[in-house]
Amino acid sequence: MISRVHNAEGARIVQLDADQLDGVLKRLKRAQGQIGGIIRMIEEGRDCEDVVTQLAAVSKALDRAGFAVIAAGLRQCLTEDPSGDGVNTTALEKLFLSLA
Repeated sequence: MISRVHNAEGARIVQLDADQLDGVLKRLKRAQGQIGGIIRMIEEGRDCEDVVTQLAAVSKALDRAGFAVIAAGLRQCLTEDPSGDGVNTTALEKLFLSLA
């Protein structure tokens, strides 16, 4: 279940259901491992092409995790406010573009 709560500062927080959360966490943990690998590759003086390939992979993993979180937030907003009046499309666009 996706629910929206507010933190101490009053900002809305998207909460993902267990399946979505697992997917996002797996992607982020994979990216974390890839970043460690990239650091080792650079320290060992590995081939530039190999380093760039790994950088592209970690970038994609982070993008996919970000898009999953944004999509869940959008779905949540539309579900809670079917009229769309409460959906701040400018803020959503800014979030999507931040991942571009």
